[in-house]
Amino acid sequence: MTQAARTLTTRCSVLVLTLVCQSVLCIHAQSAAPAPPAMTSSPAAATHLAETRKTSEPYTGDLSIFDSPGRDERLQINRVMKILGVSPGTVVADIGAGSGWYTVRAAKRVTETGLVYAVEINPEAIRYITQRIQKENLHNVKTILSKPDDPLLPANKIDSVLLLKTYHEVAEPVTLLRNLRASLRTGAKVGVIDRNGNGENHGVARDVVIREASQAGYTLQEQYDFVKGDGMDYFLVFTAK
Repeated sequence: MTQAARTLTTRCSVLVLTLVCQSVLCIHAQSAAPAPPAMTSSPAAATHLAETRKTSEPYTGDLSIFDSPGRDERLQINRVMKILGVSPGTVVADIGAGSGWYTVRAAKRVTETGLVYAVEINPEAIRYITQRIQKENLHNVKTILSKPDDPLLPANKIDSVLLLKTYHEVAEPVTLLRNLRASLRTGAKVGVIDRNGNGENHGVARDVVIREASQAGYTLQEQYDFVKGDGMDYFLVFTAK
């Protein structure tokens, strides 16, 4: 072999060896690099998404507006109470009680053998309800100044709950419903009456309510469209899973 041929062979061997080394180093680097984090959707993340959806500002205006003439008939409140099992001797929670419009009707229906908890985050509403029940001589109502995400109801006492045109104002609905569960007796019914909306226009889509209630550990038992009869309002009934 000539000197030129030996030199060419040596150069080729060095080039091949260099390429092999580079390939080995590349493979090693790829296997050693950490895998990218997997995209997961945990229950906590789902709850966070639910709790940060748009909500309406809680009403702080004239509370007498809720006692407009004919509201009983428009909402068919007696039918609502029958579906929720509000009857003599039962214990009821009115969450977001406002003026106490539903509170006093439930109190009369459960009679003196029952009890109604009027739950509100607005101190002015608590004062308004306290004056109202004194004026109407009702002795089976207790008011609770609650937290926005916790109704602060006593454990294992409640037979039925109603959130009447209130759910769209709840900033952390999943947390609220979870905190409510400890207060419910076995088979207790939780009713939500609201109107379809985007959350910030004093309404929230029924599918959103159903999804959030499921995340909080509730099962949809019944749903109705008879309240107000305008095609906008709905009435959902849940029980704890």
